[in-house]
Amino acid sequence: MTKIIFVCFGNICRSPMAEFVMKHLVKQADKEKDFLIESAGCHPSIGTPMSEGTARELRKNNIPFTRRTSKLLLAGDYKKFDYLIGLDRSNVRDMKEICGGDPDNKIFLLMDFAGEHRDVADPWYTDDYAASYRDILIGCMGLLQQ
Repeated sequence: MTKIIFVCFGNICRSPMAEFVMKHLVKQADKEKDFLIESAGCHPSIGTPMSEGTARELRKNNIPFTRRTSKLLLAGDYKKFDYLIGLDRSNVRDMKEICGGDPDNKIFLLMDFAGEHRDVADPWYTDDYAASYRDILIGCMGLLQQ
């Protein structure tokens, strides 16, 4: 089983969007039993619900999702997951600090899987959930192909 956790700053916009997009892609590929997919934040306000903008964008694109609240990335998640995927470079830096480095090379930037070494813009600040969704979709498609 491949275990993936998506990580952003607060775990209310980008990382839950990536979690549900990836779960949808995996289900479409009939590989649900082969994956465990979660999300977390480096600096979440624990228990905060997923942003309405994220929920709206997922509904708009027919991506099923469940109610969820933000949670913190823990040092122990490094051992639990095969892929720890940050949505931007500052997340990746924070993830390495939280996890005590990356000795097993398991921490990645999502857009690297799309062949583009760049950040997924944070819609909390840009209010452009559609742009974040497009980036997350191509990043997750690249990750699934790998």
